[in-house]
Amino acid sequence: MSNGIFITFEGPDGAGKSTIIDLVANQLHDALLTREPGGIEIAEQIRKVILDKENTLMDPRTEALLYAAARRQHLIEKVKPALAAGRIVLCDRFVDSSLAYQGHARGLGMDEVFTINQFAIENLMPELTIYFDIEPEVGLKRINKNKDREINRLDLEDLAFHQKVREGYEILMNRFPDRMKRVDASGSIEEVLKRTLQIVEEKLAEK
Repeated sequence: MSNGIFITFEGPDGAGKSTIIDLVANQLHDALLTREPGGIEIAEQIRKVILDKENTLMDPRTEALLYAAARRQHLIEKVKPALAAGRIVLCDRFVDSSLAYQGHARGLGMDEVFTINQFAIENLMPELTIYFDIEPEVGLKRINKNKDREINRLDLEDLAFHQKVREGYEILMNRFPDRMKRVDASGSIEEVLKRTLQIVEEKLAEK
């Protein structure tokens, strides 16, 4: 059993979670900040394949399997060693993303996608998941306004897809109420950060 604590940040595209996770990491001593897909060299290579705008022919099952493969390597090479060393691991996306995006929005089935990921993660789940909730229309507007943000293949999906992603997260919120905590991501960065830190500090106080 790990001595550290595994915290994941989830949400639809444009929710601002990547901005907030950076700010949270700056306020926590010895926290490891990482992301999915990516975080280590092999997983970053897989990320490029998944998110490449040219890969429009990618089958949804291929997509789900690639995410699981990147996740496995990331866990073994980076996350598990950090947890074993007693560190706080903050990860930008994890299994819940696959369940919401590939499982629900792509229509593969949440249980089916979770089964694929069980093989990859061997039952290692976050102790806390912070879900940044935002209307898809607002999130997409933010993406379009942010000229510095990478525009990837998933950003190019239509509004209906992003609405399904949000539906998927709502299902997960109901399924895992003890682990998943909602943050209204429509407010200012200061408001969202304050609420996020409150949730994280409450969890750390339990340890």
